[in-house]
Amino acid sequence: MDITESFDATGLSQAIHAKQISCREVMQATLTRIDALNPKFNAIVSLRDANALLAEADAHDALLARGQSRGWLHGIPQAIKDLSATAGIATTLGSPLLQNFVPKEDGLMVQRIRGAGAIVIGKTNTPEFGLGSHTFNEVFGTTRNAYDPTRSAGGSSGGAAVALALRLVAVADGSDFMGSLRNPAGWNHIFGLRPSQGRVPMWPAQDVWTAQLGTEGPMARTVRDLARMLDTQAGYDPRVPLSLDDGARFAEGLGGLDARTVRIGWLGDLGGYLPMESGILDVCQQALKTLQSLGCAVEPTALGTPPEPVWDAWLVWRRALVAARIAPFVVQPANRAKIKPEALWEHDQAASLTGAQFAAASARRSAFYQHLLTLFAHHDFLALPVAQVWPFDASLRWPAEIAGRTMDTYHRWMEVVIYATFAGLPAISVPAGFDTRGLPMGLQLIGRPRDDAGLLRLAALYEAAVQPLLQRRPGTA
Repeated sequence: MDITESFDATGLSQAIHAKQISCREVMQATLTRIDALNPKFNAIVSLRDANALLAEADAHDALLARGQSRGWLHGIPQAIKDLSATAGIATTLGSPLLQNFVPKEDGLMVQRIRGAGAIVIGKTNTPEFGLGSHTFNEVFGTTRNAYDPTRSAGGSSGGAAVALALRLVAVADGSDFMGSLRNPAGWNHIFGLRPSQGRVPMWPAQDVWTAQLGTEGPMARTVRDLARMLDTQAGYDPRVPLSLDDGARFAEGLGGLDARTVRIGWLGDLGGYLPMESGILDVCQQALKTLQSLGCAVEPTALGTPPEPVWDAWLVWRRALVAARIAPFVVQPANRAKIKPEALWEHDQAASLTGAQFAAASARRSAFYQHLLTLFAHHDFLALPVAQVWPFDASLRWPAEIAGRTMDTYHRWMEVVIYATFAGLPAISVPAGFDTRGLPMGLQLIGRPRDDAGLLRLAALYEAAVQPLLQRRPGTA
């Protein structure tokens, strides 16, 4: 039996706790698979010493022999996205400036994952500072798409998505600022959830009041695993004052959704505003037809507000928050030569930003949120493609144009993901299908404020209906 092929994370947990397989066997199978596939795809970086990992697996087996379990992830190998601090393991952020940085303490999310019993084996690759939805950096190189290694894996959680698709790990963590969970999930045929803002508190944090665009969250091959990982990551922490304290749990209530009560608004390409490569809308509409066949009401819906001012306000927020992250690294001018141009552009663009401009952008963001509430008066969920292009040539930095339209920034090609982020809403990427080349695409479903549970129930309903699609695996030859 090939352990890595046979189990999702929940099944692996059950087999370990039933002592059908040992933690050592799981670790050895994981390391063997990483050794076979990772050199080609470059999903996992900073991999720990095999002997140390096997010894840690033995310690987990010894605990189980005494009737003790640390949690549902007990003994399951986990690779952490290389933006999150990991005690004793390099946390580079994909930057040459940090390639030798080894934190002394875990970040909060990593503490919770370890607390549930996971064995941290290393990190998953990410773009430099997590910027750009294409996973490459000067420290570890490029992560390759699981379905076509000549193509981009997406990002910034590209390493995590590819590791999941290739079954190098059973479940993964990621983070999402501008689609960084959703885009790589869609491009690697897995599930990725951007939780409601505040659902998964991030600590340590440079700022706990204003930095409310990015969030950590789960990635998985099944909705059940996705929900269990969210249960592990989520929960109030007093050091993060805007974190949610509603005590919500997600894995317990995945069933029971009556599709006949569900109303989905299909936003498509926003009436032609968003340029899309050929075939993307078709694949996403086919996924929506599956939901229709189950009884969901799906209707084309207009955004109902001009999207360009939303983009302009988004740019102000993004520049302000990204610049604050980059600023410590440019205190020494010589460091600029070791920082990628896109990060410097974000930092330098913010230099002339005024408080009045930021306040105006915040007011625009507030108005946009209020407007979306009017859409949710008529719809339970909103739907969009998860990307505007198919996975592109991995040698490119970013797509310069889409369908003949020039992209005026390095991230304009991902404009489709900003709406959930800007409104702080939960959003999930579900596998939608493939083009004629075998490249995957995801459908983005956006839920009402704080309705992460409802979004997961809808995803579970969809998942049950598309099992043949989900069985389509990446070629590893």
